[in-house]
Amino acid sequence: MAKESFDRITDDLFADEVRLGRPKSNPHSRQVQLKINKQKQTLRDKQKGLKRIELKVDRQLFEALNKLSQEQEISRGELINQLLHAQLN
Repeated sequence: MAKESFDRITDDLFADEVRLGRPKSNPHSRQVQLKINKQKQTLRDKQKGLKRIELKVDRQLFEALNKLSQEQEISRGELINQLLHAQLN
């Protein structure tokens, strides 16, 4: 049986091979991992009944939102959600 350099499934063929660094804990590349995690996050949000909106604001408003969210110890998204609910009710 020939040994392929990219085949890392059969450990006994690579027992004497020294590889530096932290061992891989995930078979996917980082880019694929990010894509999978984003899909899972989107699915969790959908199951919770959440919808995504995107908003562009000027720098001063952005910094004010960040400051207020840090003071209240909540995320910026939660703060915006609270402010919108307060305005609509």
